[in-house]
Parts: sequence; C-alpha cells; structure tokens
Amino acid sequence: MAVMDFFGCALLAFGPPLALFTFTVSVEPIRIIILIASAFFWLISLLLSSILWYAVVPLQKHLAFGLVFSVLFQEGFRFLLYCVLRKAEKGLEKVTTAHVADSRHIFAYVCGLGFGFMSGAFALVNVLADAVGPGTMGLRQGNEYFFILSAATTLCFILLHTFWGVIFFSALDRKNWGQLAWVVCSHLFVSCMTLLNKLEVCGPTLLAAYAVLTMTGALAFRIAGGKFQNIPMCFARK
Repeated sequence: MAVMDFFGCALLAFGPPLALFTFTVSVEPIRIIILIASAFFWLISLLLSSILWYAVVPLQKHLAFGLVFSVLFQEGFRFLLYCVLRKAEKGLEKVTTAHVADSRHIFAYVCGLGFGFMSGAFALVNVLADAVGPGTMGLRQGNEYFFILSAATTLCFILLHTFWGVIFFSALDRKNWGQLAWVVCSHLFVSCMTLLNKLEVCGPTLLAAYAVLTMTGALAFRIAGGKFQNIPMCFARK
C-alpha cells in the first residue's frame, strides 16, 4: 500500500507538469535551457531564505517569518530573471527560429514552470520518501490523507508558479502594477494559508488555494491572448 501511495502522490503532483514539459517545453532546446535557468534562480532564492533564517536566531521558532521572506525572495528573483531574459533577447534571436518578441508569453510560461518544478520538488520529495514506508499515516496519529493532500497542494503551487510567471512578466512589460500586486499578494496569501494545516484544516486551505489557482489561471489565459467563448448555441432554447 505504501508503494501505491508513493506512485499515486508522485503522479498527482508531477503528472500534469511533466505533461506540460513534454508537449510544450521539450519541443525546443532553448525552452529547456530557460526552464533550467529559472529553476536555478529559484534555488538561489531558497538559499538566501535559508541564510536569513539561520541569521535571525530569535525568529527561528516563527515559521511565518521564514515563509513571508521566502515568498519575497522568490518574487525578487522572478523579477531578476525577467531582467536577465529581456537583456538576453538579442542573443536568443540567434539561437531560436521563433521571433523572441512574439514568444515572450511562452518564455514567461517556461520560466514559471521552472519555478514551479523546483518548488514542487523541494516541497514533496521528503514526503514521498516517507510515503514509501514502512507503515502509513493515520494508524496512531496524523491525518490519513496527509500524502494526497500534500501532493494536491504541490500540484497547485506548481501550476500557480506557471501562471504567476505569465502574469508577472506581462505586468512588467505593460507596467500594470495591479497585476503585479496580484502575483505577490496571492503568493503570500496561498503560502500563509498553508500555515493553517497544523490546525487540521487542510480541506478549507486546499479549496482556497485552488480558488486562487482558478482565478490566476483565468487571468493568465486572458493575458496570453486567450478568449472565453460564449455559451454554445446548442444550449439555447428553440
């Protein structure tokens, strides 16, 4: 049963992102390079968050302190990645067949997916290691749905990072500070909501996170040029 939990949770958390990578990123080498670079930027933000955590000894017992600054570091390095990518556009023109100016949303999406992959890996790898066994959650203490809730939360954050990347880059290009504020504030909100999991309120926390995911995905879809179709005429009464 433990092995089944491992594969089920792993596929739940990383199945859709791996499908996105396979069908949208792996088709061009430059996208793979950008994804790896964005994952590296996320790692640097984690490193600085860890340094701050160990440096400020009096606040080490307060998880909210480290969480808030971790989010701010991530968004700061997302901005730094945006600056690097815009500076490198002329060089990218020489190594890709697509016109870079027309591929900005694609590159933003790839950067967001890279952030999400690395964030999800660090969030779930230890949980998956425990899911293999021996034993399982819920027999003596702990929530028996801990593993599947952790996997669902990880998937939510991976997709959120992907959508945040599209919105963040577009907001900087168009100087839309409202959309920029949405990325930072929604990131802080969803991350802080996870602090409630220690109170065994995982269900409402997960619902709130996926509600933010739905709104953020719809916004990213519109920014990327998508249009919501009207209700099909077949549903209209004749």
